[in-house]
Amino acid sequence: MLYNRIRELREDKDMTQKQMGEILSCSQRVYSNYERGELDIPTEILIKLADYHGVSVDYILERTEKKETNV
Repeated sequence: MLYNRIRELREDKDMTQKQMGEILSCSQRVYSNYERGELDIPTEILIKLADYHGVSVDYILERTEKKETNV
């Protein structure tokens, strides 16, 4: 599930939900809701997450297992 994937990416960088919220300009509570699947993740946030973690949006959406972006 994509919600698990954003959690894994965050944990791989040893970051808190609060830190990710600050990077994405949202509160820790909103970010936590994204990770739990209680809020749909807006497209602009998906793009920011992908850019920050250096992965493709397709990876976050679980459309591929390939982490790298084609840049």
